[in-house]
Amino acid sequence: MAAPPGFLRRLREICTREGIVLIADEVQTGYGRTGKMFGVEHAGVEPDLFVLAKSIAAGMPLGAVVGRAEVMDGPGPGGIGGTYGGNPLACRAALAVLDMFADGTLLRRANEIGEHIRGRFAEMQSRFQLIGDVRGPGAMVAMELVRDRGSKEPAAAETSEIIHRCHDEGLLIIKAGMYDNVVRTLVPFVISDELLEDGLDILSSQLEAVSAG
Repeated sequence: MAAPPGFLRRLREICTREGIVLIADEVQTGYGRTGKMFGVEHAGVEPDLFVLAKSIAAGMPLGAVVGRAEVMDGPGPGGIGGTYGGNPLACRAALAVLDMFADGTLLRRANEIGEHIRGRFAEMQSRFQLIGDVRGPGAMVAMELVRDRGSKEPAAAETSEIIHRCHDEGLLIIKAGMYDNVVRTLVPFVISDELLEDGLDILSSQLEAVSAG
């Protein structure tokens, strides 16, 4: 579940008032996954530090800590580091990724993908009682599976079955959530419309099979 914008804004106010460093973990949400460069932008909040990794180097191993100069300049030499820091090839790849994001095309594509997925998920929700909720900004869309929409009892076993069925049909999806009952989408922004539709069709067919069983 995404943090409510009001919560993040209030957190920013408290941190500013009390002199606390606000850190945004954007390892998964950063670089366009939510339809904006960083997920925290949806709340209009500017953190003091960003923690970044994964997509920033197009698959090359690289992590980064980015922030306000007065915070970043605080530690001495070697005071900030990480497992995937400083690799020259990964750093070059990261610069190329920034170039690709510069004109906004990838962000627009992320939102297009997200709108399409949410539309298909909403259609599936109207057909399958197993889907209790559809949510997520940009291309970071998820569906929560429940055994009963009233009680919201998590459908963890059903979620695992759907994931295994999709795998057998050639679609790799992952589950998430506190109760392992959330199906997440992590679609590459360069995916074709046809391939995206194929994947959603497989998911829909396996939801139907598990719902019927």
